[in-house]
Amino acid sequence: MARGSGSSGSYRDWEAERRRQERAAEQARQKQERERKAQDRERQQAQAAERDAEAAGRTRQLEARIEELETVLRGSLQRDPRVRLASLRRRPEVPPLDLGRFATPKPAPVWHPPEPPGRLQRMFGGAQRYESALRQAETEFAQAQADHQHQESQRQKQVVERRRAHQQQVAEAERAANEFNARLDAMEAGLRVGDRHAVSDYMNMVLRASPYPEGFPTERMTGYVPESSLLAVEWYLPPPEIIPEQKLYKHVKTRKAIEPTPRPTLEARQIYQRVIAQIALRTLREIFDADPGQLITTIVFNGLVRTVDPATGQQIEPYLITLRATREQFAALVLSEPRFKPVECVRRHFHADVSQHPDELVPVEPVMPFSMADPRIVDPVDILSDIDKRPNLLDLSPKEFESFIQNLFAKMGFDTKLYQASGDGGVDCVAYDPHPIKGGKFIVQAKLYTKTVQPTHVRDLYGTMQHEGATKGIMITTSGYGPDSYKFASGKPLNLIDGAGLLSLCHQHNIPARILNRGTKKP
Repeated sequence: MARGSGSSGSYRDWEAERRRQERAAEQARQKQERERKAQDRERQQAQAAERDAEAAGRTRQLEARIEELETVLRGSLQRDPRVRLASLRRRPEVPPLDLGRFATPKPAPVWHPPEPPGRLQRMFGGAQRYESALRQAETEFAQAQADHQHQESQRQKQVVERRRAHQQQVAEAERAANEFNARLDAMEAGLRVGDRHAVSDYMNMVLRASPYPEGFPTERMTGYVPESSLLAVEWYLPPPEIIPEQKLYKHVKTRKAIEPTPRPTLEARQIYQRVIAQIALRTLREIFDADPGQLITTIVFNGLVRTVDPATGQQIEPYLITLRATREQFAALVLSEPRFKPVECVRRHFHADVSQHPDELVPVEPVMPFSMADPRIVDPVDILSDIDKRPNLLDLSPKEFESFIQNLFAKMGFDTKLYQASGDGGVDCVAYDPHPIKGGKFIVQAKLYTKTVQPTHVRDLYGTMQHEGATKGIMITTSGYGPDSYKFASGKPLNLIDGAGLLSLCHQHNIPARILNRGTKKP
């Protein structure tokens, strides 16, 4: 009995120990599983936090880009747009002459005669060997001297060549600097007298120096019309794609992915309209503030974009904004006002035409084509007047000038009728455009003037146009218009063409003409 009880007790102990070990192993396994799950949760939480941070970071980049685009105007108000020509003057910059290894001559060879033989050496033929060694040394020394003289001669030739080349570099650098400084001097002199090319080039320089955000084109063109104190600006705008397509980034936890939220089309369109309106207003401010002698009273801004027509795949350049502004109109603006709205400003205050759907590249019609002010095309006063055989329009009589304008419109494709002379305020010519959409009846008045056309004539043209039931009124003069005339014409179907614009039209239709004021008083 005792032996059996002992065996039973040992078995129970062994079974209890086994169960205890199993429980311990199960507890260890469960603990390990809990730790693994905890580590998985921590890893997933860390990964989710990383994706949250990445989504937030990408969203902040989008918001920063939009903020940069929305402050194109306000961020530039503290910057002085003037370009000081004196600071642009160049000095010839040529590195100093570097002769390199030819700068220092090599040392001349030194004569080292062989050691004369002693008395004992002479007894055993040393004298003969000495004489032979001496002759060999003399021959080698003579050759070394000849080689040295040849090398020195070649070195001196290289020195002369390098000095000559350096002098040519200095002369070329001085010539280039003098030419550049002479152009600056000519521009500065031209600005003092209101020269067409000088003012155009200076204002182009002003606009090119204005820093814009990354991705904005840098191409601008400017044309000054002194007859009207007008500057025309052709500005290449950034494409609508400058507005980020994404509005924000989200972390979609169920898919463990960062996904963009697209920006609504209407929102992107409105932001882009605000951007191009800001560019126009910023350009007006920089030009008026940089105008050295207040030579400019009116600015025409045409903003176009170089892009591809998705329907044809061809390159197109549609105009997306156009306006005309006078200095007086612009002076009334408070651009730093936080509630200032650029699009509403250009539309209501300057009667600008802003594309309703710039994202679809719907174009607008420029208030004045840049070609009518392009200094590369228009240069009314020809210094070589005795050589120039083009007819001078100021030599025509008023009736001949009216006939000239009628012929010009006929060559442009209009059906024209010339009216009897009726004095200022009447109808000189009626032009009919057969185009079914933008055509109609145009009232044309021709002013053969050498002085600025008064605003009263522009008002009279508008009244005549309304009385005749015309689509548009066009006034063409050999002189120019003042800011009050342009201010009155803004937002009305009136087209004012000055002398520069008239010559541009003649150039486009291969009609030889020039405007040279010889001081003859016109009636």
